[in-house]
Amino acid sequence: MKCHELAEHLSRERPDLPPIEIARLCLILLNADEGDEQLADPEKRMAAWQHASFRFDAATDQYGAVVDELDQLFGDEPIQFQPDQLWTLLRAVKVQSQMLELYTDQMALA
Repeated sequence: MKCHELAEHLSRERPDLPPIEIARLCLILLNADEGDEQLADPEKRMAAWQHASFRFDAATDQYGAVVDELDQLFGDEPIQFQPDQLWTLLRAVKVQSQMLELYTDQMALA
């Protein structure tokens, strides 16, 4: 299924969504590699949509939590890194890679 075909389906099913949300959803669903028959069937498309929305919400929540943690970690003054702070940075990279993975068809980081 092509992006514009999926966008037409989604726009008919959810006319309340703004075009940017339709575009974002198309990108996420097409990169999830659900297959043409999955996305052509309204029920399967809705299931894929719910799954993608769940993944996006979870990644967004994790991203917000990591941003808060990084803000607390660094503040405005110079710091010396402790081992637990490095783990925080690694978690931040992992969460960012999960967000990127939603929008691409490749694993960003394991």
